[in-house]
Amino acid sequence: MTDYKKTLNLLDTSFPMRGNLAQREPTMLKAWQERNIYQKIRTVCKGRPKFILHDGPPYANGDIHIGHAVNKILKDIIVKSKTLAGFDAPYVPGWDCHGLPIEHQIEKKQGKHLPPNKVRELCRSYAQEQVERQKLDFMRLGVLGDWENAYLTMHFQTEASIIRTLGKIYENGYLYLGQKPVNWCIDCSSALAEAEVEYEDKTSPAIDVGFEVGYSNVSVDTQPITQQLANIFGLSLPINTKIYAVIWTTTPWTLPANQAVSIHPDFDYSLIQTPRGLLILAAELEQVCLTRYGLTGQTLATCKGNALENIPLKHPLEERGVKIICGEHVTLEAGTGLVHTAPAHGLDDYFIGQQYHLPSDSPVEGNGKFSASTPLVGDLFVWKANDVIIDALRTGEHLLHLEKIEHSYPHCWRHKTPIIFRSTPQWFIGMNQQHGTDALQQAKTLRQLAMDAVDATAFYPAWGKARLESMIRNRPDWCVSRQRNWGVPMVFFIHKETQALHPQTLQLLEQVAQKVEQHGIEAWFSLDATELLGEEAENYRKLTDTLDVWFDSGTTHATVLKQNSLLKHPADLYLEGSDQHRGWFQSSLLTGCAIDGRAPYDALLTHGFVVDGNGRKMSKSKGNVIAPQKIMDTSGADILRLWVASTDYSGELFISEEILKRVVESYRRIRNTLRFLLANLADFEPQTDALAIENWLEIDRYMLAATKVLQEDLTQTYDRYEFHQAVHKLHNFCSEDLGGFYLDILKDRLYTTAAQGIPRRSAQNALHHIAHSLIRLFAPILSFTAEEAWEHLTGDTDGSVLLHTWHEFPSQPDASILIQRWTQLRVLRSQVQKKLEDSRTKGEIGSSLAATVEIHAHNENYTLLSSLEDDLRFVFITSETSLVKIDNPQTESIFIKSCQHLKCERCWHYRQDIGNNVEHPTLCNRCISNLFGTGEVRQYA
Repeated sequence: MTDYKKTLNLLDTSFPMRGNLAQREPTMLKAWQERNIYQKIRTVCKGRPKFILHDGPPYANGDIHIGHAVNKILKDIIVKSKTLAGFDAPYVPGWDCHGLPIEHQIEKKQGKHLPPNKVRELCRSYAQEQVERQKLDFMRLGVLGDWENAYLTMHFQTEASIIRTLGKIYENGYLYLGQKPVNWCIDCSSALAEAEVEYEDKTSPAIDVGFEVGYSNVSVDTQPITQQLANIFGLSLPINTKIYAVIWTTTPWTLPANQAVSIHPDFDYSLIQTPRGLLILAAELEQVCLTRYGLTGQTLATCKGNALENIPLKHPLEERGVKIICGEHVTLEAGTGLVHTAPAHGLDDYFIGQQYHLPSDSPVEGNGKFSASTPLVGDLFVWKANDVIIDALRTGEHLLHLEKIEHSYPHCWRHKTPIIFRSTPQWFIGMNQQHGTDALQQAKTLRQLAMDAVDATAFYPAWGKARLESMIRNRPDWCVSRQRNWGVPMVFFIHKETQALHPQTLQLLEQVAQKVEQHGIEAWFSLDATELLGEEAENYRKLTDTLDVWFDSGTTHATVLKQNSLLKHPADLYLEGSDQHRGWFQSSLLTGCAIDGRAPYDALLTHGFVVDGNGRKMSKSKGNVIAPQKIMDTSGADILRLWVASTDYSGELFISEEILKRVVESYRRIRNTLRFLLANLADFEPQTDALAIENWLEIDRYMLAATKVLQEDLTQTYDRYEFHQAVHKLHNFCSEDLGGFYLDILKDRLYTTAAQGIPRRSAQNALHHIAHSLIRLFAPILSFTAEEAWEHLTGDTDGSVLLHTWHEFPSQPDASILIQRWTQLRVLRSQVQKKLEDSRTKGEIGSSLAATVEIHAHNENYTLLSSLEDDLRFVFITSETSLVKIDNPQTESIFIKSCQHLKCERCWHYRQDIGNNVEHPTLCNRCISNLFGTGEVRQYA
C-alpha cells in the first residue's frame, strides 16, 4: 500500500518553532561581536545621508532598570529603522560620570574625610566599573552601537572639552558670579540644579506673625509713624497706638534673615481694630485671617498697597528696623496678602530685594546651621531653630496663630531630604543676559534664543513643546557651580580683593584644558597657580568649585557631536524620558543657544515612565519591580523589545507578568508565521526558481502588492516613531492577511502540486518576497529573531539583515486593481467562512473540505466570483463550489451541504473522480496529474 503522505511537499526548516530566546540570544550576541557586525554596517552605510540620534548619557551608578531598557530599546529601534531606510545612522552610546551620587557612594564606603585627590581617584574607578556593568546589560538588550568607543564625560579629552565649552559661554557673555538664593542640599553641602529637585509632602509649622509698625531708627519724613499711617487711611489715631503688619510663613527659620514685608501695590489693604491691636491685612483675606486667629474685628479703613510703601516696621526678633516694600509677586492665594521677605532665602524675595537694595547675605552656613553670631539661633540647625523662633515670637506677643500643615516642598532627589534656599556666591548662566550674534540683528537674551529654538524643534509627542516652553519661560538663571570634589572644575582665577576674573581668563583656560587633556581634572586641582600666573599668583585665588553635572551632559553636543567625525551637529534627534524636559533636554538647549544660538537638536522624542499593571510607580517596597535582567534571563530580550515597541510610549508604560505573557503569545504567532515562510522556501533557489511576475498566479501577485503596501505604510510609521502602530500592523498582517487568509489557502498548493510546477513555484516566489520584506520590517524591533530568520532565509552566516535596506519589490502596474479586486473577494470569502463555521458547529460537516458551497450571487458579485472559475473552491478551501446568478441583490445567499463524494487520500478533497485510476484508486485526478503527469494548471489561486 502506497504511503501518499511521503509524496507531499512537506518541507522542514532548522528555524525552530520554539524561540528559546533566553538561551539562544547570548550565543547570537557573541557571534555579532566576533563578526564585527556594527563596523560592517558602518562600512556599508558610508556615503549615505546621515541620521544622528545623540545618546543622552545615563548616569554611571547602579544596575540598569526597566526605564533604562525602554530608553535604549527605543533608541535602537530608531537607529536600525533609519539604517534600513538608507541612512548612515551610527550610534555612539555615552555615560555621565561625574557628580554627587558617585562621590556619595565613595563616602559611604570610605568615609567623608579622604583627601580630595583620593576621592577623585576612587570616583573615577567606581564610575568605570559601573559603566562596564551597564554596558553588558545594554548590549544584551540587542542594542547595536560603538560600544568600544563610547563617550564618557570623565574621559580626559571630554573633560578638557567641557572646560573649553565653559570658556565659550563665558566669552559670549552668559556667565556671571552672583550671590543669590539657590537650591541647597544640607546633606550634599552643595547647590542643586533645578533638575535635582523633586517635590514631596512635608509637614511644616505655618505661623502668622505681627510686625509692629514704627522703629526708632526709621522715620517717614518728619511725622510720627502713627500719624503717617492715619493720614494714609484717612483716620485720626492716638500717637501710641500699636499697629501690626501681619505676615504668614511656613519657614519660621528664615525670619532672622527678614529684611522687609512685601505687599502688592494694587491690592486693597484694611486697617482692622481687634483685641490684639490694629492689624494690617489684605482686604480680601481679612475675614479668613480673623477666623483663623479667633478674633473679632472692625475694619476702620482701606487703602491701596502702594500707599504703604516704605512704612517702617520693627523686626519681631531683633532690635532692627525693616520696611514695607511693593512687589507684584504677592498673591491672595493663601496667607495674609503681606509677604515676609528674606532675600537670602527665596528667589522672589531676592529679585524684589534687588530693586530696593536690600542685603541678601545668608546667616545659614552650608551645613544647615546658623552662624554663631546670629542672634537667638546661633549654631542651631535650621529645623531646630523653628521651635526656638516660635517660642520667642509667642513671648514677644508677635505670634497670632500657629498650626501644622502638610504641603508640597522641594527635596533633594538623591537624599530624599528637604532642601533650603540659601544665598551663596555662585556662578550662573543668565537667562536674561544678552549676546548679539549678528551686528544687524538686535541682541537677544538667552531666554529669547531658547524660546525661538523650541519653536524650531519638532516634538514627539507634540505636547512636549508646551511643557518645555513653560519651563524655559519661567526658569531662573542656571546655577552651574557646585562645591564638590568629583566634577569638572571651573578653572578660573579670581582677584582676592575685587573678585574679578583674571583679564587673561580665556588664555589661561586653554592652557589648563591642555593639561586636563593629558592628566584629567586632577591637573587643575594639583596645579600651583604660580605655574601659570607667576608672581601674580599671590593676588588671585584658584576657584575650587566644580560644574553642575547637568553642564557635563548638556554640553555633549559640543564635546561629542562636534568632536566625533562619524557624527554631525546638530543632531537629528534627542530621545529621553519625560523628566528630561527639566533635565538634559533643557541643559542641552540652553548651552546650545549660549554657544551656537540654536538648539543642538532638530527634534525631541519623549517617552513616559514604566508603571505596574495597576498603574503604580515601580517600588522595591511595593514588590512590583520587574527587572529587565530577569525578563532577558527567562523570556529573552526580544520579548522585552516587543513589549517596548507594542506599548504607546507617549504615556505611562504598563508592565506586569500577565502583560508579558500576552507579549509572549504575540511573539509565538509572529515566529510561527516566519517559520512557515522559511519552511516552504527550503527548496527554493531565487537564481534558478524565479518566475517572471506575469507567470504568477493572481492571488500571489495580490499578496505581493498587499505586502508592498504594508511595507510602504510601515516605513512611514517608523519615520513617525509610532512603533506601537508598527507592531499592531505587523501582527495583524501575520495573523489575518497571512495566517487567516493567504497561507491558509496556499497550503494545498504548496503541499500537493508538483514540486517544480508553476503553481508551487509561483507561491514560493511570492513567499520569497514576503519573507524578505517581513524580516526587514521586524528587524528594528525583534533584532535577534530577525537575524536568525535572515540567516535561514539567505544562508548568509557572516552577514546581517542590517547590511541591507527595505525590500525592493518587482514592478506591478496593475497592483491597485488587484488589491481592489481581492479586497472584495476577501469580504465574500469571510461570509462563506462564517456559514461554514455555523455548519461545523451544528455537526453538519467536519472540515471545510467536506463541504459543498452553493452561492446565489447578484451581478457584480457573480461576475467577481465566477472570474476565478474552478479556482474559487481553493479560495474557500472547499471541495466543491457552485454559483447561481440571481436578479435580486436582496436575496443573495450561501448554502452549505455535506459533500457526498469520496475523500482523496492524498489531498483530502472530496471529489467525484476518485477511483477513476485503477493503479491509484484512492486519489483524485488532480493528485494523479501532480504526481505522474504534467501537473495541474491554476491561474488564480
